[in-house]
Amino acid sequence: MEIKTRVVDGIVILDIDGEIDLYNAPEIKGTIKQQMDGGHKKIIVNLENVSYIDSSGIGALISSLSNLKKIGGGLKIMHVYDSVRKVFELTKLTSFFEIYDSEDEAVAAYQG
Repeated sequence: MEIKTRVVDGIVILDIDGEIDLYNAPEIKGTIKQQMDGGHKKIIVNLENVSYIDSSGIGALISSLSNLKKIGGGLKIMHVYDSVRKVFELTKLTSFFEIYDSEDEAVAAYQG
């Protein structure tokens, strides 16, 4: 798994490439924590190139969202496809997370 970080209009976007599982889920949490420590509260996770996510990956996202909410921030998710979307639907997390089909929509949701 690889995480690329970029900033658009003051919003941190994490482009994740690969599978999210027990072994690398802590890396996602750590990356988000680093961003929070750097003063960033608005984060978007791009799952466009993620083919698999397990419960530990979901847990890392839930925990990160919770930590961001405590400081008045948020975590939005974009580009969730196929098997990854099924995991979100089966776990009923589509109502817990704000999920967007495009980067423009996700960025606009923070600005609105």
